[in-house]
Amino acid sequence: MRRLIVSLCLLALAGPAAADTRLLAFDPADRVTRALTRGVTLEVERGLFGAISVRRILSTSARGSATIARGGPDEARRVLPDGVSEATVYTIPLEGDGRGLARALCPGADQTFLVLGRVRAGRPMAMHGVGRWPDGAYRHCVTLSYLYRGEWSAPPRAPVGETP
Repeated sequence: MRRLIVSLCLLALAGPAAADTRLLAFDPADRVTRALTRGVTLEVERGLFGAISVRRILSTSARGSATIARGGPDEARRVLPDGVSEATVYTIPLEGDGRGLARALCPGADQTFLVLGRVRAGRPMAMHGVGRWPDGAYRHCVTLSYLYRGEWSAPPRAPVGETP
């Protein structure tokens, strides 16, 4: 029992240290997606057991990136079209380039959310824009479909105080 507890403690401490930041690039798969984005690169963090969490969305063809935060209201999932399997909600903060992304996905919405499925290298991906309007109603705005293009490692981060 004692060995099990020690092993679990070591495993919990190793989780953040074993996290791996990657960049996954995707190209638009249809006309609607191409009209809104020329492609996206997702900055993802891969955990110890391979779980992937999206941290930022970067525009592949133009300057711009938006940090997104995992989590959001369950209502964002409930308004998705029938048969959609994507279920992970991310909130788009309305600061910096996040404001532009939110307006592009759901014009007129007070708040915008992205609903993604499991993000995996080598697999196509669908992303749903959902907005919350001033009347409090949630509406599905757009479905973006992407084809996988490639994966890169993020450059190592310099310790605080060091500048290149």
